[in-house]
Amino acid sequence: MSNRLYSKRATHSTTIGRRCSLTISQTMESMLNKLKSTVTKVTADVTSAVMGNPVTREFEVGRHIASGGPGLSWRIYSGSKKSTKQEVAVFVFDKKIIDKYQKFEKDQIIDSLKKGVQQLTRLRHPRLLTVQHPLEESRDCLAFCTEPVFASLANVLGQWENLPSPVPTEIKEYKLYDVETKYGLLQISEGLAFLHSGVKMVHGNLCLENIIINKSGSWKIMGFDFSISSNNPSEQEQTYTCKEWDPNLPSLCLPNPEYLAPEYILSVSCDSASDMYSLGVVMHAVFSEGKPVFQVNKQDIFKSFSRQLDQLSRLSPGALTKVPEEVREHVKMLLSVTPNVRPDADQMTKVPFFDDVGAVTLQYFDSLFQRDNLQKSQFYKGLPKVLPKLPKRVVIHRILPALTSEFVNPDMVPFVLPNVLLIAEECTKEEYVRLILPDLNPVFKQQEPVQILLIFLQKMDLLLTKTPAEDIRNSVLPMVYRALEAPSTQIQELCLNIIPTFANLIDYPSMKNSLIPRIKTACLQTSSLAVRVNSLVCLGKILEYLDKWYVIDEILPFLQQIPSREPAVLMGILGIYKCTFSHKKLGIPKEHLAGKSLPHLVSLSIDNNLNLNQFNSFMAVIRDMLSRMEAEHKTKLEQLHVMQEQQRTLNISNQLNQPEEPKTSPSPVNQIDQIFGGNPASSAPQGKENGSSVTASQPSRVSLTLEEKQRLAKEQEQAAKLRNQQPLAPQVIKPATPTSQAKDLTSSLLNNMTSLSNLSLSAGTRPGPTQAGTISSSLSSAAPMGGVGAMGTMSNGFGSGMGFPSPGVNMGVRPAGPGMYGGMATTTSTPNFSALSQSQPGKPDMSALDSLFTPQKPKVTLNQMAPMSAPMSAPSPWLNQFGAQQAPQAAPLPMGGVQGGFGMQANPFFNPQNFAQPAPAAAPAMNAGPVRHSASVNNDLKDLFG
Repeated sequence: MSNRLYSKRATHSTTIGRRCSLTISQTMESMLNKLKSTVTKVTADVTSAVMGNPVTREFEVGRHIASGGPGLSWRIYSGSKKSTKQEVAVFVFDKKIIDKYQKFEKDQIIDSLKKGVQQLTRLRHPRLLTVQHPLEESRDCLAFCTEPVFASLANVLGQWENLPSPVPTEIKEYKLYDVETKYGLLQISEGLAFLHSGVKMVHGNLCLENIIINKSGSWKIMGFDFSISSNNPSEQEQTYTCKEWDPNLPSLCLPNPEYLAPEYILSVSCDSASDMYSLGVVMHAVFSEGKPVFQVNKQDIFKSFSRQLDQLSRLSPGALTKVPEEVREHVKMLLSVTPNVRPDADQMTKVPFFDDVGAVTLQYFDSLFQRDNLQKSQFYKGLPKVLPKLPKRVVIHRILPALTSEFVNPDMVPFVLPNVLLIAEECTKEEYVRLILPDLNPVFKQQEPVQILLIFLQKMDLLLTKTPAEDIRNSVLPMVYRALEAPSTQIQELCLNIIPTFANLIDYPSMKNSLIPRIKTACLQTSSLAVRVNSLVCLGKILEYLDKWYVIDEILPFLQQIPSREPAVLMGILGIYKCTFSHKKLGIPKEHLAGKSLPHLVSLSIDNNLNLNQFNSFMAVIRDMLSRMEAEHKTKLEQLHVMQEQQRTLNISNQLNQPEEPKTSPSPVNQIDQIFGGNPASSAPQGKENGSSVTASQPSRVSLTLEEKQRLAKEQEQAAKLRNQQPLAPQVIKPATPTSQAKDLTSSLLNNMTSLSNLSLSAGTRPGPTQAGTISSSLSSAAPMGGVGAMGTMSNGFGSGMGFPSPGVNMGVRPAGPGMYGGMATTTSTPNFSALSQSQPGKPDMSALDSLFTPQKPKVTLNQMAPMSAPMSAPSPWLNQFGAQQAPQAAPLPMGGVQGGFGMQANPFFNPQNFAQPAPAAAPAMNAGPVRHSASVNNDLKDLFG
């Protein structure tokens, strides 16, 4: 039971699934059919109209663009010939539009249309529509091919029958310019003159539908369905046989009655004057938005023409108000009831209304094939004055094709090319690429005549602006390169003068790799002074489009290769140097200035060919270069110095690990060491001096040369060696009794000396040597005191001199500590002479020590070295001795890796402010001397060393 139920459900679900799938498939099929019909409908109108017609064998049929012919019955399609791709217009008459007629009426219509096309095919004239392929008939249509067509005059003036839907925008928005109207009517007059005088034929149906505007804007006549040939073409007076109007015929078998002359209907007669009446109606319709003079009732045409005849007999001026005044009288004559009053076609071509400069220009273009080269050249020379007065559409579609057709004649290219480029300036880039560039590409490669190259060079900015990049590389720039290499110096000069005007439009690789090398070659190899000077001027003008290093590496070295020394060349070289030097983006580095630019300019500046003004110009540039080079290098050195000092400060800050001590007054010794490049470890933080606070700033980032970096590395290496030395703390010697002080002094001096030879005393003046960062100080003999003749330099055993103070100086030594000698440990132990100077009441006897000195040295008794009273107004001799730099007498004893000022830092005599300890009340004036002069000495040193 369950199985049956399951099978029924399965069968039911299967049935539903089949129905759903069938419905879906039907829906999809209908959608596809709709899509297919939509897609094919677009091409159906085109292909169905000419399906099976022999025209399609040779021509491709495009889109429906317009309509024309009697009753606008011909559909006009764009097309092209399959073999040559030549553009054509395909006229197609679809027989479906006459299905409403009887068979004999259809045959009449077809015969009338065939007659008109066949007659048009036999006639050849510039004012008649040119047939490219004769009429072909198929079961569904008639078709023939003509020159490319834009539309009929009726379409342009608002008659849109038999046009595609929607109406093409180019037709809907088309507006006739005055020059187009004038020249178009002139062309129709010329076409009628050809028919009347040359062919002895009356058109018989001249109207807006039978006037075609071709692709270039020319007005052409077609629609010869009702044309009448002369009965006696060989005689002077022509006679024409006119058919009587038959209102029973289909409209396509009858001419347009609104454009027919009255005699055609009323008297069944016609001649060439009948066509002139039709021309008058056409002129009125052109100026009246397509409306003829009278509206004709086609149901009762005879009555309408009788009424029209009366109105024409008393035609008021108000009926022609829209016709221009210059031609209004002639139009009135054309509409005259009497045929003899109407002007003939030849007379109409000579009406002053058509003497417009634009119309005459267009007329001349149409007759160019009849002119020789001399007449053409004269015309083309005056054409640039006329082109700005013509509408752009007329210039592009009428004049430009005529001009470009002359490119096949090399002799005429120099006359035609300026006009083509003038038109190109008014075109958009898209129009230029589509309409002009294809014709210019072959001309770019022409080298003869040379005027072609000159014209292109003068318009180079236009070419580079509107030509695509690929065409610039392939066609335009090679032409410029050929101009630079041309044998004619005039072409080279012109090219060099023009290049700066479009240099900003040339891509940088082309300029760097192709243009600049050719300019340099032209400058070096030419024998013309003008070319050489123009080459330098050209380079100077395009420097701003180059980068700095290319100018320095390629342009400036090139200037030294120029062999000539004419003043103009020298001033050109100076100009390039000046432009490069003063340009914000370029500039010349100081290294190049010092090594190459300045030597070259200095050598050129003294050339005998230069006059005074030119020499002054050279010197002004040279001075500017020297000033900038000095300023830049001085700034760099100052920055380097600041950075070095800050580096030393940082190193010392990292080295000091001792606990902080109260800040002491700054001592001149620290500043002296800094000036002489002394101990790098002596740059301890300074306190306030002379009321100013000195703080260490952060090191600035300065760009250093390789040599400066090497020097800095050596200094850091020396500082590292100095840090590795074991610091020596100064010994503190307790004061002794006055009686034993002399013995303690001698004992201390002998114990601290490394050898007896390091102690030297001299009677003469020995200046303190200053060499390689080592500072030694000695006592001056300029101001002897109390019998002391002189005292030499005493070495402390570490390579730094140590001298004795003047008599009366407090020689006390502070306890060892960071604050004693600038906040750091010293490397020597200095004897304490304070007890001797404070407690020795009299002059001790030191004659027993005289035997210590060698007999070669002058005898100086130790009694002379004893402290004695002296006026404190005399300056301290050690300060006077230190104030002047003197040549060293003997090299100091070096200590491995330690800079020379180290011993000076350990010597208390080099820090007068260390002498500011409290003194006994008995001698307050003895300590005043050095302290009073310390500030002045410091200022003197600053003035001396900057």
